Amino acid sequence: MGHLGRTLTASIALALSVFALPCGAETIRLAVQKTGTFSWELAAIRENGLDKAANLSLEVTELASTEAGKIAMRAGNADIMLSDWLWVSRERALGAKLTFYPYSSALGAVMVPANSPIKTLADLKGRKLAIAGGPIDKSWLLLQARMKQDGIDLKSDATIVYGAPPLLAAKALDGEMDASLNFWNFCAQLEAKGFRRVAGIEDIMPKLGAKGAVAAVGYVFDEDWAAKNRDVVARFIAMTRKAKELLATSDAAWEKVAPLTGTADPAVLQTYRTRYREGIPRRTIADEEADARVLYRVLAEIGGRDLVGPASELDAGTFYRAAPGD
Repeated sequence: MGHLGRTLTASIALALSVFALPCGAETIRLAVQKTGTFSWELAAIRENGLDKAANLSLEVTELASTEAGKIAMRAGNADIMLSDWLWVSRERALGAKLTFYPYSSALGAVMVPANSPIKTLADLKGRKLAIAGGPIDKSWLLLQARMKQDGIDLKSDATIVYGAPPLLAAKALDGEMDASLNFWNFCAQLEAKGFRRVAGIEDIMPKLGAKGAVAAVGYVFDEDWAAKNRDVVARFIAMTRKAKELLATSDAAWEKVAPLTGTADPAVLQTYRTRYREGIPRRTIADEEADARVLYRVLAEIGGRDLVGPASELDAGTFYRAAPGD
């Protein structure tokens, strides 16, 4: 074949390959905590091609902490991250128009060794209690609010130790604490090692006025970005729902997730699966928002401006509705 013929053949092949390409997938920049459960969901999405099916390109930046994600969001370096509606409402009150869509209702619990004499929350009085997340962690504040209903002020009636979640989980296993309130995945580790749940935060919420399991953690994104990319956001949320349903119904789907959990212990992995599945949101946005509004008032009362900023009520635009009837 002559040079002209080869050139013509190559040109035709190039043209055919261009026309065969699908429409370019929209890119979503995700800020993901490296050790967080969002990475589990993303693993299921990629393994099953859910991102391609949604015609989305997921650009993931792994970060060391949720605070790093907040910095990335404020700087405009991320489109979506995970955080809670409490922070979103606070940011809105301060002028940043962020919005929230439920991701999980999985929360921590008060954990004790199997043979502990602590049977009820009232038994925490006079004990050494480890708290993950710091003095204004929402789970800790909700626990305090619940105990005040029974006339117990845990801040003064118990010895409180704050620390990083993995450190406190290790100290609990070593027997250095009478009880601990940790993040749900660390509670799952303790549970698999024989520890007992005295009460989960989801058990406390109804006593404070909530009518169901509240998704405290959600996908957070800028309101203006969402308005300009409404179809992209809808496809992202539909894609994550499919991933959740896959992880809810298929143990095989966890094979790709397991290496990301940091454990090979079958008992821990089973507890992770159970608690993750229990935390999948099933309620309407209206129900979620109504309960969040009730709990926000409780948190605002006990945590004050340090926690909620200048707003005493949940901001009206905090929750995002991806589709009619959400």
